Amino acid sequence: MAEVTEEVKSFKDIGICDQLEKEEVKSFKDLGICDQLVEACDSLGWKNPTKIQVEAVPHALEGKDLIGLAQTGSGKTGAFALPILQALLESSQKSVQPFFACVLSPTRELAIQIAEQFEALGSGIGLRCGVLVGGVDIVQQTLILAKRPHIVVATPGRLLDHLSNTKGFSLRTLKYLVLDEADRLLNEEFEKSLDEILNVIPRDQKTYLFSATMTKKVKKLQRACLRNPVKIEAASKYSTVDTLKQQYRFVPSKHKDCYLVYILTEMSNSTAMVFTRTCDATSFLALVLRNLGLRAIPINGHMSQPKRLGALNKFKARECNILICTDVASRGLDIPSVDMVINYDVPSNSKDYIHRVGRTARAGRSGVAISLVNQYELEWYLQIENLIGKKLPEFPAQEEEVLMLLDRVIDAKRISHTKLKEGVGKKRRGGDDEEEDDVEKYLGFKHKKSKNFKKGDKQHVK
Repeated sequence: MAEVTEEVKSFKDIGICDQLEKEEVKSFKDLGICDQLVEACDSLGWKNPTKIQVEAVPHALEGKDLIGLAQTGSGKTGAFALPILQALLESSQKSVQPFFACVLSPTRELAIQIAEQFEALGSGIGLRCGVLVGGVDIVQQTLILAKRPHIVVATPGRLLDHLSNTKGFSLRTLKYLVLDEADRLLNEEFEKSLDEILNVIPRDQKTYLFSATMTKKVKKLQRACLRNPVKIEAASKYSTVDTLKQQYRFVPSKHKDCYLVYILTEMSNSTAMVFTRTCDATSFLALVLRNLGLRAIPINGHMSQPKRLGALNKFKARECNILICTDVASRGLDIPSVDMVINYDVPSNSKDYIHRVGRTARAGRSGVAISLVNQYELEWYLQIENLIGKKLPEFPAQEEEVLMLLDRVIDAKRISHTKLKEGVGKKRRGGDDEEEDDVEKYLGFKHKKSKNFKKGDKQHVK
């Protein structure tokens, strides 16, 4: 339940009775959500509110500022979207309310996903929603802003571009500001853009901060215009869901690729997200896996926005069942069918682990998370165990069986290095400018299937 600090009050301090805390809320209507939005929730398959929604929505409807801490996949978007849409419905009876709310996200994909959820909830009430992210034609976004959307979902840099350069656009009428994945937005990476945005918006808007992990950044919270916020903790400070099976495997650095291939082939019917540390590693690893007959596709921050969305869509449609990604895909993305997360590279920031493994076991489903830990990553892994407060079991594997794949993996890596060098040469000569296009072209992924490894299939193993 809520903690008491100078800035943040508990439920009892703001006069909320104990009954609300103890009473089991069975429907969105019980939370005070209006019939139109209850119907929208039902159409999306939201039968019952989640814990964060139960605790946050009543306070939001009362006009309180919020700091919401909940496990990833627990319904945070609904917790802030529903109160905003209800307030918009109530105000629109009097006048049209363009630029009613602004939601800030640290990544483009998360911003697009939030906008899609707003549009789904508001489809029956004529909601207009605009997305402002980098990697997309700014002129097209200017046309969207000319239609005066009710909700703007944006990354900080692109929003600031429009506030500075798009004639006639301002957020002077803003009533709600949301910082999703707030811990990341309050970091130095976005600090300058966020400060400039806060300087040009009203001081009387309602402010919501939501995240799966939250650190104490009191001065930055004060800059975000929070006024006596209610702090909602629907999870322990750094926790993972109970339906997530977490494991590790200590492996020599030189054999990490073999263990990855072994796990993916043992679980060949599963969808998996594999996290690497660098953008280059995603492209290379995708080439290696595809050369071994596995349906892998990369996504990273160096790819154009259409390519990033294309990779996500292929993964969601199961055209590819393995997504090789950097932490650009670790924040907030809701891909319901992810069965497994593999940390090919252990994150140096242990909080990133919480976000990565949160891509599976979402909304009550089960999932698996496996971390491959080499001799150089042991300290980072121990920090993760310390953060989540538990020792994880070891992933079972017979080393002799894993190393039977070694010759084929080495061969696939050699071929992949050659193809990437050819791709770089083509780009220097003015050829294709997208490395991921080369991945598909060289391996014929769209046109023919390679032989797939299968569990127990020895004919492909030298």
